[in-house]
Order: sequence, then structure tokens, then C-alpha cells
Amino acid sequence: MMRFLRRFILELRIKYLKNIYGMNISKGVLLSSKCNLDKTNPKGVYIGEDSYIAFGATVLTHDFVRGFHADTKIGKKCFIGANSLILPGVKIGDNSIVAAGSIVTKSIPNNCIVAGNPAKVIRENIKTKKYGKLTND
Repeated sequence: MMRFLRRFILELRIKYLKNIYGMNISKGVLLSSKCNLDKTNPKGVYIGEDSYIAFGATVLTHDFVRGFHADTKIGKKCFIGANSLILPGVKIGDNSIVAAGSIVTKSIPNNCIVAGNPAKVIRENIKTKKYGKLTND
């Protein structure tokens, strides 16, 4: 029962972010209740199908100091790790994984794992399934 209730609440949050803020969140996306999506430029948030954003992760679409607004895109079947930070204007390619605590300052290609500050590619040519889980292929 609790699992169903939690899932229902998370789905309501996604509907709220899409319908009230106008964020571009595809079907099958799972957002932790503790992740942060930038509401200053909400229409600049794009999250692809079957991606997952973990607790404490922050997706920014603006830089207040520079007066900069840009679209931030997360591809399909991606995993954004806990307490990571995605800066404005960054594009995370499909089937990619951002390790926990990473700070992504530049766009990331498809099918790779990035980690660190600033985030760098640590593994290429990976395959992921739903929510950015690695496959054994």
C-alpha cells in the first residue's frame, strides 16, 4: 500500500510540474521527491523517456549572475545520481549516467558514464535500460 501511495504522489508531482510550470517531462520519467528542477525558467527543462533523477540532484536552466537562461536537456534512459548538479544549457545524451555528486558543466555524449567536478567521461559505449540501469550486453 505504501509503495502504491508513494508512486501516486510522485506521479502527481510530475503532472504538476508539466501542467503548472510547463516543464517538458516525457512519459515513464521517475523523479525523486527530493530532486530540484529549476522553476525560474521551467520551460527550459527537458527530460527524456524512462530517465531517473535521484534525491538531491539539481537541474538548472538559468544563471542569475549572468542573466542567462538556457534549455537543459536530459536524454532518454538516463540516470542522474544523487546530489549531482546539471548547469544551464547542458545536454545529457541518451543512455547516459551521471555519477552521484558530479557537477556537469558541459554537454555529455550518448552512451557514457560521467563523474567528478567538473564531470568527465569515465566509460564509453554503455547500454542502459529503463531509469538508466546498466545492461549486461
